[in-house]
Amino acid sequence: MDTTKLSSKGQVIIPKYIRDLRNWSAGLELEVIALGEGILLKPKAIFPHTTLEDVAGCLNYRGKAKSDDDIEAAMKKAAVEAWSGRG
Repeated sequence: MDTTKLSSKGQVIIPKYIRDLRNWSAGLELEVIALGEGILLKPKAIFPHTTLEDVAGCLNYRGKAKSDDDIEAAMKKAAVEAWSGRG
């Protein structure tokens, strides 16, 4: 297990082999998450978190809304076609 020191400015050096393993380079923004007795560092998300409701308005479908039964039937049809080599 590697160790590192916290500098007087609150900086921590992440070992080079870990930076290389994760393809992390200088300037990468990291999220810092407090976890029990430690912290988690992970790359900041490139895009903000969204939900389906946030983005559904950008979809171009103009037809009648599909029912759950319609969706299930389409999924079954696609699965059969995929397994039969037609998909």
